Amino acid sequence: MLGLLAGGIGLMVGARVRWRPRERALVFERMPWTSGGALTLGNVILHTGDSLDVACPTYAHRAGHAVEPRVSLADHERAHVYQYMVLGPLFLPLYLLCGGVSVHNRFERAADRYARWGTGWWPFARRPGNATEGRRR
Repeated sequence: MLGLLAGGIGLMVGARVRWRPRERALVFERMPWTSGGALTLGNVILHTGDSLDVACPTYAHRAGHAVEPRVSLADHERAHVYQYMVLGPLFLPLYLLCGGVSVHNRFERAADRYARWGTGWWPFARRPGNATEGRRR
């Protein structure tokens, strides 16, 4: 509901809306806020640009932690839609507890991973090797 409310306000000041089946989301484009980028609230994506079909830097790249190729903004936001679909109303509090908009936030790292590799959108996945490390002795 929060995404629809924000999108509705955006429509009154020039935003446009369209359904994106691949993202499973209603996308409000040309949202009038000063910081660029996109914000996903449930199955609603609020985006400042003209289209989600653009390449964007990963959070690690922006923070200077790694040199990585750009990823699809649509794929990154689709990962957040999937996260919301599983966590529902718990998503936003967990996202904020994990650091909010930050390279250290596991939700953002998972969304970047999904946008880059097409897998790994779940933010609480175990790293390969951790599950069996204790049994190798």
